[in-house]
Amino acid sequence: MDDNGTSSYTVGFLTTGESTVEQQHAQAFLESLATVEAVAFDAVESKNVIDEYDLLWWHRDTPVSEETISADALSALTSYVEEGGGLYLGLYALDAVDSLGIDPHPPDQIESTYVPNHTFGQQPAGFLIKARYEESTVFDGFSALRVNTQHSRKQSTPRLAYHNRVPQNGDVLASCVVGGEDRPAENSIIAWSPGRGRVLGVGQHLVFSELSEPYEDTVRTLVTGLVSHLGDSEEEAFSGRPKTSDELTEMRVEQADTHQPTYHFTPPANWMNDPNGIVEYDGTYHLFYQYNPAGPYHGSIHWGHATSDDLVHWEDRPVALAPDLDGPDKDGCWSGCTVLDDGQPTVVYTGGSGGDQTPCLARATDDSLDEWEKHPGNPVIEDIPEELGILSNDEWNAEFRDHDVWQEDGTWYHLIGTGLEDGGGAAILYTSDTLTEWELVGPLLVGDRHEDGPLWECPELLDFGESQVLQVSNYDKVVYFVGTFDGTSFDRRADGTLDHGNYYAAQSIPHGEGQYLSWGWIREDRDGAAQWDSGWSGVMSLPRILSLDEADTLRVRPTPEIEALRGHHQSLPKQTLSSGDSVCPETSGSALEIQVTFELGDAEAFELVVGESPDGAERTPIRYSCENELVVDRSASSESTAPSSDPQCIPSISADDGLVTLHVFVDGSVVELFANERESLSSRIYPTREDSTGVSLNAIGGDVAIHTVDIWELDSAFSPDDGKLASQQASPTNSGMD
Repeated sequence: MDDNGTSSYTVGFLTTGESTVEQQHAQAFLESLATVEAVAFDAVESKNVIDEYDLLWWHRDTPVSEETISADALSALTSYVEEGGGLYLGLYALDAVDSLGIDPHPPDQIESTYVPNHTFGQQPAGFLIKARYEESTVFDGFSALRVNTQHSRKQSTPRLAYHNRVPQNGDVLASCVVGGEDRPAENSIIAWSPGRGRVLGVGQHLVFSELSEPYEDTVRTLVTGLVSHLGDSEEEAFSGRPKTSDELTEMRVEQADTHQPTYHFTPPANWMNDPNGIVEYDGTYHLFYQYNPAGPYHGSIHWGHATSDDLVHWEDRPVALAPDLDGPDKDGCWSGCTVLDDGQPTVVYTGGSGGDQTPCLARATDDSLDEWEKHPGNPVIEDIPEELGILSNDEWNAEFRDHDVWQEDGTWYHLIGTGLEDGGGAAILYTSDTLTEWELVGPLLVGDRHEDGPLWECPELLDFGESQVLQVSNYDKVVYFVGTFDGTSFDRRADGTLDHGNYYAAQSIPHGEGQYLSWGWIREDRDGAAQWDSGWSGVMSLPRILSLDEADTLRVRPTPEIEALRGHHQSLPKQTLSSGDSVCPETSGSALEIQVTFELGDAEAFELVVGESPDGAERTPIRYSCENELVVDRSASSESTAPSSDPQCIPSISADDGLVTLHVFVDGSVVELFANERESLSSRIYPTREDSTGVSLNAIGGDVAIHTVDIWELDSAFSPDDGKLASQQASPTNSGMD
């Protein structure tokens, strides 16, 4: 910028025909920031015509038709960008990314007469900046992630955004906010890096014809950032999509939010939910998961991918499955499983398209399982069994999703989760010889709507020899039913709850005789704004060992491989705590493993406290009472109002010969605990203070006999040689990542 606030860049302002009022105001506004010349598309026959400009600005408030610009002009514009030029695409011009060869996925939300929040009067509207990009040149000058650029307009204006779709080649820099309401699914500012060039698209909330205070300065700051990024080839470039393994790892290194775990698996950024398609193949464990590359919110679901050789250290791999533009999965590649079909890894997953959910199939084309070819005949089940009375809702024509497939005696069996109008949650059984042509058998099991939930997701049948276990997620928690499977139906005789906390959508694979390895999604427990500000959402549980005991109880414990992460160790001597006594071990931190065995004696309760500040202002007691109830008390877990403070509990834990053993894993915001290798509870806490890392043991209302106490500091599971990742455990910040 010079002394008059004008940049040294020369901008070519692209026009077609007579300029609209909006375009005239946009050009005039740019002229206050840079040297601007109008360039008619009719005059652009080759790249030589536009080479003299540092960047091109195409801002259009009317639709782009095939007749808008010639093929020669499009070709020249494409060459200009690929050879190092900068291009701005505003409002309807954003819809031209496909024609320009920038991205085959144009925005899917297009409204020509949009008035932001018009029913609420003059509400502000603007952008919701992704935390990872807040220090980018594009947003230089802003000190917050929420930036308002206009009021509701008296006149309508175009709105273009990526909503159910994400750009295939571009990075989402910002979504939008209207009237103080975050709208993370309206992806509005997009960056591309085609060839050596740069492209920025802004689909809404940047208009010039009704610009007024207090937004003029804000718009000036934003437009200055857009011009600077596009005009200076030395500025940072966005990597674009799809991300490589190295780029994903770099995204993980960039973040430094201590609420994000260091040894539980999380995505490098953005949203994660269900584990998918877990398989051990050629000595490597493959963890796929529901992933939204656009941001930390549920939507635009892809399959993320990570691998491990030891169940402990994980490597980020490129996205495995992405929605096709016009396929049966165009609105999401939802949950599913992996099977080996004659040795070839094959996934069965739910494709979302409009209001339909249908089973789809894809096969791996390389041994790394990075590349997949979708079955040309997808979906492999087209017709929903209407005769069963499948539930529907405003979003889906039928609640019909999530898959568990296995082969026995040459026959493929296939469970799909659903709910019935005249019953409760249900698992529907199909059989096949080929994986591509399925025959309906009928409901394997139908639950009671009130006792077992109205809808079952993520069904899976676990075989323990003489007994089988059907495990489902019922929109609240993971429950299981013990019984026998005869090939067509399931005879239920017992049931239970796998985890009493934030655990959901469990998926398991065989692991030795009479055991399974299992993972689940540990859901966030803070509001959506806090998730956006952190830049990530969702955690995978530790891999767990499941086994079935003689009492038809599904027993659960962490896999012993996690011990490889153990670092500094402290052990406390056997002792008795009297009422009011408190022991504070020297070992503390936000990445810990704690094992405590105690006998309650005549005490009312025993407390193991984690996440404790020195003054006790923040603390999370894990309290076992004389009524055999175990409670995670989150009433003082955080001084922030964003997280939930509700208690979570295991209603009853039977002592083993009077002894109770708690095995607790603290990892950033995760508290994952196991009691007597029989029950589990996964919780989330979000302390705000840097010193809320303490641990204490307390007796309440009587004596507690402490038999053993062992505490380990745990290393990172992602990059053990990366000091920056390890330092997260001791250096909390609130910065996020993408």
